[in-house]
Amino acid sequence: MKKTVLALGLLISLSCANEPYYEDVSDIDLTLLSIIDVTSNGQGVDFFLLPNSTDFSNIPQDPLNPLNAAKVNLGRLLLHETATGGNPKMTEVIETYSCASCHPVASGFYSGNLQGIGEGGVGFGLQGEDRQINQGMPIDSVDIIPIKVPTLLNTAYQDVMLWNGSLGATGINAPFVAQNANDIPENLLGYQGLETQGIVGQNAHRLKIDEDFATAYGYKDMFDDAFPDFPESSRYSQTTGGLAIAAYNRTILANKSPWQDWLKGQYHAMSNQEKRGAILFLDKANCVNCHTGPALKSNTFYALGLGDMDQSNGVVINQEQFEEIKKGRGGFTNDPNDDYKFKVPNLYNLKSNLFYGHGSTFNSLNDIITYIVSGEKENLSVPDSQLAEDFIDLNLSQQEIGDLVAFVENALYDPNLERYAPNEVLSGNCIPNGDLQSQIDLDCN
Repeated sequence: MKKTVLALGLLISLSCANEPYYEDVSDIDLTLLSIIDVTSNGQGVDFFLLPNSTDFSNIPQDPLNPLNAAKVNLGRLLLHETATGGNPKMTEVIETYSCASCHPVASGFYSGNLQGIGEGGVGFGLQGEDRQINQGMPIDSVDIIPIKVPTLLNTAYQDVMLWNGSLGATGINAPFVAQNANDIPENLLGYQGLETQGIVGQNAHRLKIDEDFATAYGYKDMFDDAFPDFPESSRYSQTTGGLAIAAYNRTILANKSPWQDWLKGQYHAMSNQEKRGAILFLDKANCVNCHTGPALKSNTFYALGLGDMDQSNGVVINQEQFEEIKKGRGGFTNDPNDDYKFKVPNLYNLKSNLFYGHGSTFNSLNDIITYIVSGEKENLSVPDSQLAEDFIDLNLSQQEIGDLVAFVENALYDPNLERYAPNEVLSGNCIPNGDLQSQIDLDCN
């Protein structure tokens, strides 16, 4: 009764502020509102709301890279522009890949397949699921990622990037910047994770953004509009290209999902099963302890005993690098207490994806959620002493697991992410891939 009264009071206050939206509230809605009020420490639904993608003042951003429309528009094109694929090991595949080769909108800005493949990939399919290794290339010339490619969705809400959080110079990474300067010198530039990733990624994935690129493909005016405060000598560069890409990434927000609509008072946006799943998520299952805030994620790292890419038959080219990757956060901090801990991931638009876990060891949301609530590790290499305290058997029924799956799969699914991707880029190339098979799959001809 107490919860219902609290929720009813909250509903009345919200109704006054948003008269057109708050109607047809049910008991399950009232219960969920009440739990939200407790979980958010009294902030209510605003605690979980994502802003509009053009509401720059409310989107988290790096103070060294303030958002503006010109910068976002430039980054939108650069992320998809296959003409940036200008530093391949083999010239035969020049201009056939882009950042979006591993982050296509068709699969929710995740990789559409087991592993992201940039240079040396062929084909696309419908959602990137058919991108394969070019068998005519030496394997060490292929850019294939030995860990699951995370989505670009809602990345504005994280200060550091990658599963081990190694990219970014501020916040939790500040103590490690000088320590890792030889491995990640770009962290010395002082930017947050998204900006650092935008810059580092060009070298890591053999992309080329410089004055020659900007001139050849007609991007100079866009750079001028986006970076008028940069001297011309450094305006068309890897750094500004990375900053533009990061600015665009910050605006990719799943703010049209049913959960977001429900938070705005559109109570029919979620089914009762999805609402039951949301209640479990915020209460009994304690998912919100890690997956919190508007993006339902956090800048924290936990060991859940998940398998690595070699356990899902993924391709590993550099075994020494892979050993560091398997250590997770510990591979960056060099602290054994951080070994096997990985960053809390985004939960939005998982429905667009076919693989789950940092090693892509699960193939359905039901399986990965069942695993997480069971508290039984799959990777025997992870010591029990490293496992997160909350990784225990929650004793959920099959019905409860089904409700959780319904919430994550459907209520957190934004069905119109195509609004964030361009139809074409200035080069006129096929996007997000330019190889012959992709051109056929993407109907570029």
